[in-house]
Amino acid sequence: MGENIKLTASDGHSFDAYKAVPAGTPKGGIVVIQEIFGVNSHMREVADSYAADGYLAIAPAVFDRQESNVELGYTADDVTAGRTLKDSASYDAAVLDLTAAVEAASEGGKVGTVGYCWGGTLSYLCSTRIGGVSGSVVYYGGQIVPFNDEALKTPCLMHFGERDAGIPLSDVDAIKTAHPEADVHVYPADHGFNCDHRGSYDEASCKLARERTDAFFTSNLA
Repeated sequence: MGENIKLTASDGHSFDAYKAVPAGTPKGGIVVIQEIFGVNSHMREVADSYAADGYLAIAPAVFDRQESNVELGYTADDVTAGRTLKDSASYDAAVLDLTAAVEAASEGGKVGTVGYCWGGTLSYLCSTRIGGVSGSVVYYGGQIVPFNDEALKTPCLMHFGERDAGIPLSDVDAIKTAHPEADVHVYPADHGFNCDHRGSYDEASCKLARERTDAFFTSNLA
C-alpha cells in the first residue's frame, strides 16, 4: 500500500518519508509522527491503517537529521538508542520537516496530524506552529508542558495513560489547565498502549482511542 518518498524542508534538508495512499479519492491527509523508534514497521502499519480508512497518510523520518534509516525495535537497548536520538534532535528543526510533510499530505485535502510518544509532542507543536493543519491528535506526548504557553491554533485531541510513569497525571492536569479547549482523555493503560508490538499494548484502550481519533478526523478533515 505504501511507498518511500523524499521530502525537502524549507532549510534545504532532504529526508525520507513513508506515503500510504487510499484506494479511492482521499478524505483528507494525515501526517503520522513517529515515536523515538523511527519510521519502523509499526509506524508504517499505522500509516497504512489511516490509508485503509480513506486518508492520504505520510510518516516523515524526523530522525533523518541525526541518522538516516532509523528503524528500532522495543528492547531496552532500542529504547536507549531512541532516547539518545531524541535528545539530540531539535524541536525547531523537526517542525520544519513536519511543515514539509503537512504540505505533502495536503494533496489529500485538509490535513490532520497524529503523533505518538515523542511524536505526540511534535503533533502538539504542529497545532501551535504550523499553518495548514486542521486538527492534531496527541498520543502520550511527554514534553508538552515546557511548551504549554503556546496557543493551540487547531482542535486538539489528546490520549494519555494513567499508569505512564514518564508522564505524571500532574502534567496531564497542567496541560488541561493551559488548554481547556483541548479534548483530553486518560486511559487505564501504560505508555505506548497503542502499539501492539510492545508489552505495554492495551487492546481496549487502543481501540477506544482510535475510535475517538477517527471521529475527530471525520469531524475536522472529511
